[in-house]
Amino acid sequence: MTDTIEPTLADRSSAADSPAEVLKRLRSAFDAGRTRPVEWRKEQLKALGRLLAEGEPEMIAALQRDLGKSAIEGFVTEIALVRAEIDYTLSHLDGWLRPEKVHVPVKQQPGRARIHRDPLGVVLIIGPWNYPIQLILAPLVGALAAGNAAVLKPSELSHHCSEALARLVPRYLDAEAVAVIEGGVPETTALLDERWDHIFYTGNGAVGRVVMTAAAKHLTPVTLELGGKSPTIVDRSANLDVAARRIAWGKYINAGQTCVAPDYVLVDRRVEGPLAARLRDAVRQFYGGDPSTSADFGRIINDRHFARLADLLDDDGAGEVVYGGERDEAERYFAPTAVRGTDPASRIMQEEIFGPILPLITVDDIDEAIQFVNAREKPLALYVFAEDRDVAERVVASTTAGGVCVNSTVFHLAVPGLPFGGVGGSGMGAYHGRASFETFSHRKSVLTKPTSIDPSIAYPPYQGIKAKLLRRLL
Repeated sequence: MTDTIEPTLADRSSAADSPAEVLKRLRSAFDAGRTRPVEWRKEQLKALGRLLAEGEPEMIAALQRDLGKSAIEGFVTEIALVRAEIDYTLSHLDGWLRPEKVHVPVKQQPGRARIHRDPLGVVLIIGPWNYPIQLILAPLVGALAAGNAAVLKPSELSHHCSEALARLVPRYLDAEAVAVIEGGVPETTALLDERWDHIFYTGNGAVGRVVMTAAAKHLTPVTLELGGKSPTIVDRSANLDVAARRIAWGKYINAGQTCVAPDYVLVDRRVEGPLAARLRDAVRQFYGGDPSTSADFGRIINDRHFARLADLLDDDGAGEVVYGGERDEAERYFAPTAVRGTDPASRIMQEEIFGPILPLITVDDIDEAIQFVNAREKPLALYVFAEDRDVAERVVASTTAGGVCVNSTVFHLAVPGLPFGGVGGSGMGAYHGRASFETFSHRKSVLTKPTSIDPSIAYPPYQGIKAKLLRRLL
């Protein structure tokens, strides 16, 4: 995923207080026990739901201004996903909080063992610009459910959304336990200088390393939701009509600025031509003959990222344009595009594209596709299209990725029961559903022993028959 920290706008903070002062206030509230009662947690989650419902017009307008998102895309990909997380969490929270019984071995009886979930404390959530509502509020659901206080740092690149969150959050959530701090590099740097009980970062690997380095100074645990190059494998047995629609949707939603978007396609050379033709047809069906006039096709976040995408497409090794390629710098419009004949050593295959350019790379068979994927960094997502079930299962069993969809793209992140996260260079840790609750909880081990039985064999001196019995019993 591309960067979250970038000094392109005037740095600013939504709060008059410094990060240190905000942290001190929230830590005082947490230490006083304000966030621990389950009633408080549920009230905050319900209040967050009201924020999403009542603040929807303001957030949709901000998404339109920042990313050119249509109202329905903003609702589906941002607001509805967070609402689903809230509903799922509220329906399961009591069960998640129930102490988990653990078997006590006979040799340690009598006794009772259980695991309690404790909140971590005060957590920092740093959000990205590409889904600036969903990817900062979805982690907050888990943080609140687990009983934490939280500071939210929205991206300064999606500054209209950042401003909307700074206005809305204090109206609905407990200001003594949840705060928004806006700004750029100075504010983020100041936040990372503080000691947090957990840092949750969504963005790119370069900044992820900065976050992890800062956290290491305080031995603070981190969750890193990064990105990388998520491959799509299209077998010769695939249903090409469906595959093309689902690949095109997953690639071009949010103008390709999605961390789990199909980054490139490995297609059996026997079906490359038909797939390319169907992808072109799908783009026309979705966005019309001129996607620049479609209300459903977004815009690139800023001029720098637009120039980066143009450089990738214009690079000698990028390949031949199959469709698209049109662009308008003034409008930051970059057409849905596909290329073929891409050099695997080219820049476009070395960097996360994070935009609406889709390389098509031919392979001889499924084994070559698997080898191609395994020779590179572990991706955040992997997609395989195959009607041959054995082929699909072979891909799942022979590759490693944060998550996999068979005959679909992107939708795995919308299933609350599936943990969402990366592996290796694509991230560490996971969230969504119970995984969010566990990410922001400490599993506290508790053993209770009665005092009515206190055998002397447990205590020194360990000599004679006592030593022999201990050896035999243990």
